[in-house]
Amino acid sequence: MWKLGDKQLTSRLILGTALYPSPETMCESIKHSQTQIVTVALKRQLAGFRDNRFWDLLKSLDLNMLPNTAGCRSVKEAVTVAEMAREIFQTNWVKLEVIGDDYNLQPNPFELVKATEELLKRDFFVLPYCTDDLVLCKTLASLGCKTIMPWASPIGSGQGLLNEYALRTLRERLPDTTLIIDAGIGRPSDATKAMEMGFDAVLLNTAVAKAIDPISMAKSFAYAVESGRMAYEAGIMPKRELAAPSTALIDTPFWQQEKVS
Repeated sequence: MWKLGDKQLTSRLILGTALYPSPETMCESIKHSQTQIVTVALKRQLAGFRDNRFWDLLKSLDLNMLPNTAGCRSVKEAVTVAEMAREIFQTNWVKLEVIGDDYNLQPNPFELVKATEELLKRDFFVLPYCTDDLVLCKTLASLGCKTIMPWASPIGSGQGLLNEYALRTLRERLPDTTLIIDAGIGRPSDATKAMEMGFDAVLLNTAVAKAIDPISMAKSFAYAVESGRMAYEAGIMPKRELAAPSTALIDTPFWQQEKVS
């Protein structure tokens, strides 16, 4: 069990709802992932699903909805979308995205901080999507964010954990903050590595939605996240420069034992 906001959860995998080949595949992938939280891009979905079939399918899964402000590029736009999402989904949760570059979809740190401040004043539970910059993440935490979502690499790139040093530093320097890897995960081993580093959860979308078999890939990610967390909690052995025998040498004749100087 782990806690996100006011929710007690068992799965540490969060799944997006875009890019699937069909709504039915999306639903089956979500079910097999065992996730309890899905993200929804309000601006995109309102434009593409005017018949509300998309909403009806998601509601039938009985999951926690995490609306996001994908596509927003200013504080005003992000706040407006967040307020719409609160009314539609009856939740104060919001994954805050304020994009600053159209090429790599990197978050705008300046607008992100301003939008975070405004939404916190409006009693939102803000989960800001940001880069792995330590100073930015510390600033967001100091504003009152209990959860922060740094990227592993640019969204949708599938490049995995590009800067492991930066991510390890975040985990070490923000021990009391819930950290969720968001964006850039390409394969289950990326998710396992993130969980082994001590991150609280992993959020992904494209790696499942664009797989040849999204349903099987969703199941694979479920196992990967669980395995990584179990390994972290079990305590991973430190790396060593020298070999160390796993079998005791007590029965080895003394003339076959060499002293290491």
